[in-house]
Amino acid sequence: MKDQNNTQIPESRGNPLGYESIGKLLTRFAIPAIVSMVVNAIYNIVDQIFIGQGVGYLGNAATTVAMPVVTVILACGTCVGIGGSAYAAIKLGERKNEEAERTLGNVFTLLALVGAGIMVLGLVFLDPLLRVFGATDSIMGYCRDYTSIILMGSVFNVLGIGLSNMARTDGSPKISMYTILAGALLNCVLDPLYIFVFHWGVKGAAIATITSQFISAVMLVYYFLRMGNMRFRRAYLRIDPRLSARMCALGFSSAVLHLCNTLFQIIMNNSLVYYGDRSTVGGDTALSAMGIAGKINMLLIATVVGVSIGAQPILGFNRGAGNYARIRRTYVLALAAASAISVAWEAICQLNPLLVLQLFGTSDGNFTTFAIRCLRIFLAAVCFSGLHIVTTGYFQATGQPLKASVLSLLRQLILLIPMLLILPRFWGLDGVLYAGPACDICTALIVFTMMCIELGKLRGRIKGAVPSGIDISPAAGET
Repeated sequence: MKDQNNTQIPESRGNPLGYESIGKLLTRFAIPAIVSMVVNAIYNIVDQIFIGQGVGYLGNAATTVAMPVVTVILACGTCVGIGGSAYAAIKLGERKNEEAERTLGNVFTLLALVGAGIMVLGLVFLDPLLRVFGATDSIMGYCRDYTSIILMGSVFNVLGIGLSNMARTDGSPKISMYTILAGALLNCVLDPLYIFVFHWGVKGAAIATITSQFISAVMLVYYFLRMGNMRFRRAYLRIDPRLSARMCALGFSSAVLHLCNTLFQIIMNNSLVYYGDRSTVGGDTALSAMGIAGKINMLLIATVVGVSIGAQPILGFNRGAGNYARIRRTYVLALAAASAISVAWEAICQLNPLLVLQLFGTSDGNFTTFAIRCLRIFLAAVCFSGLHIVTTGYFQATGQPLKASVLSLLRQLILLIPMLLILPRFWGLDGVLYAGPACDICTALIVFTMMCIELGKLRGRIKGAVPSGIDISPAAGET
């Protein structure tokens, strides 16, 4: 490509991801992504707020039990959606637009198949699954009502999650934001209508949620049919095993993160019931209180993941274009923004936890006291979340799935779950709470070391010289 003076312009100049200010690009992509992720998290949080006001803390305990199901759906949607988004971004950077469009078609078909599979398996094995997830006899009816309806909307949920990521890579982050925002606003209207006017209880909250997810999914499908730069093509809807495997490999770290979170939630729920019943708190109270702490943590994670997702198209495009200076600057800016958000969230939880709890209903004194302890202790080191999540997203977007997968496994599977199994044996219910900050601190130390090494590699590539003792070639399979 040449300008009017017949001067050669880099190929990346045709796409703003390759030349526009990193700060402006990150703002343009990250803010809609943050809104989208927060709004997606609000689906469940809004349910818990209205259930807490209209049904009580036992209804909230039921939504806590249902969280592993929600997390599995999220894991599948992000695996296919973020993996497809990262792969398509790299192909767009290489100017292989047809391959990017083929990726879109495979993403849609895989999402639909996976969503249908989750629905069928979940409904068939509903009661055994709920027992495994920590349901007690006193809340089993609530759990069954809420979870069965959520499962019926699995296809719409995964389509909304996956296609919203593809819309960002397509250069339309606001479309992703608007579709999810429309669903969330509808959910906020339907929840009080179904719970307080129709008196449908937890069933009403679940129906409101899947209705809203359906609207978001339909809007995204319409965008890729009529408006997107990438479009659905009938020929590309057929599954390409090689392509699907490569994009799922890139999204695997996100899936692992959520699947590990599912295992963590199962162990956490059962630990809360077991040790809560052996304390003055009570199992159902502990389950409900930690559920609220988990929802607040979900909001934090959503905002930080939004920053990471916003950076990924920039990272992926410039990885394909070989522009390492822009990769480094994007990573550093995203890391700074995510860390600032994490610190702000921790300050809220430490300084005024009661203000947060009042949204969910705090009429029971025993419940309120323990819920405040949950927020202050379990979330005591969430200020390090930005470092972990942005670094994982960096490795994912730059075609290094092995490192991204290791970091995804690090916090939940390698550190948090063992601590959750060990510490309560010595300190009972308090051990469950202290497992959170202990794990966050250990994770931060390891990720910080990896971050310093990676910045050194980028510096070497920018200067055109390899620093002594550092191998800058991608690991096997990380292309």
